[in-house]
Amino acid sequence: MSHKLPTIIKLMQSDDSDNEHLSTAQNFIYTGMILVIIALIINTYVLVKGTPQESHLMEWLNIIIRVMHITFGIAWIGASFYFVFLENALNRTENVRDELAGNLWAVHGGGFYYLEKYKVAPKTIPKHLHWFKYEAYFTWLSGFCLLFVVYYFNASAFLIDKNILDITPTQGILIGVGSFVVAWLMYDLLCKSPLIKKPLLFTFLGFILLVGFAWFYAHVFNSRAAYMHFGAMIGSLMVANVFFVIIPSQKAMVKAAKEGKPLDPQLGKNALARSLHNNYFTLPVLFVMVSNHFPSTFGFKYSWLILAIISLGAAGVKHYLNLKEKKQQSVWVLPISVIILLSACFISAPSANPNACKETISFVEVNTIIQNRCVSCHSSRPTDDINKIAPNGVKYDTPNDIIAKKDLILQRVVLTKTMPQNNKTNMTEEERNIIRCWIEQGASLK
Repeated sequence: MSHKLPTIIKLMQSDDSDNEHLSTAQNFIYTGMILVIIALIINTYVLVKGTPQESHLMEWLNIIIRVMHITFGIAWIGASFYFVFLENALNRTENVRDELAGNLWAVHGGGFYYLEKYKVAPKTIPKHLHWFKYEAYFTWLSGFCLLFVVYYFNASAFLIDKNILDITPTQGILIGVGSFVVAWLMYDLLCKSPLIKKPLLFTFLGFILLVGFAWFYAHVFNSRAAYMHFGAMIGSLMVANVFFVIIPSQKAMVKAAKEGKPLDPQLGKNALARSLHNNYFTLPVLFVMVSNHFPSTFGFKYSWLILAIISLGAAGVKHYLNLKEKKQQSVWVLPISVIILLSACFISAPSANPNACKETISFVEVNTIIQNRCVSCHSSRPTDDINKIAPNGVKYDTPNDIIAKKDLILQRVVLTKTMPQNNKTNMTEEERNIIRCWIEQGASLK
């Protein structure tokens, strides 16, 4: 039997090598397919740009890529939540073998499961080992593509607000993409500094770093784009953690185990720390993903402050859940986090009308303003140079259309002032006050 052992080892190594080559080949094939698809999309966009098909193409791209982004994001965040839960809920004391860090019994879907975590690695690495990485990569790739479709392809309309900063679309795109790189370099340096051993100080400085980027984006881009870039920046930190730290650490551990070399436990600790950071990043990112549908957030005068408050409160909620999974006392964490989140609602609440209505406003006055400032986009036949289809299907073709959307008009035009987009049609404060008075007086057709 002993003379067959070298042969068996060689066969196992040969299988591992074949699997690695196959995996590498698949990676190249997938990458090639993605690049071809991106090239086709860009080529198609160039061909239809300036034609009636442009808006139609952009809307379908938005839908398809958004669904992909949400699907991959669910898979990634779900895996993150699950593995942090496992780490928190492991049994580390009762009947645990020496080579294990802990185990866990679970029941789900009508079946019982038993999971074990090794302190470093098992004596023999399984032939079939699942890697959790593509969920992260495809979430980021689809999100980056969505950033181009929604903001970069029409940067002059949806990214740049010259009332905030007078820059060209190219400059805006370079600033946006470049900021992700700068954020990663700063965050990575912070993680590699001695401060990583001081959790409270590290968390405080990390939060200040996030607030700094929120403030920066709010003073460069229009408010909606600023929110999206903040979310994309955090998402980029998360995927960079996976690509540059977590997966390389895991590969190094697997390689050392296969070669019978001593394993460095610090690799696992580094990967776990970055994975935990990603876990706390998830709720702020989810908030940003849905915030572009709610102008009460990005439409506030100090939009960066709302981002900071929501990020802190959402991370606090996640901290409470993590502590609960560890069965630790955390009575004060959740209430404080909820109070922080609610403060954003109170801070961003609209003030009373500073220009109290003294005269009755007629529908004719309001309709004139809407025809001059809004229907270039919001009609059955838009004349705007960018929007060839009414955004979100909102149309003001008839008086009843306007009445039906009075609450939306109040929110977007009067309170948050996020419409017209970048105030492209130059709506004045006096006109906004006229619309506000008309709505407050009952929004009648007289």
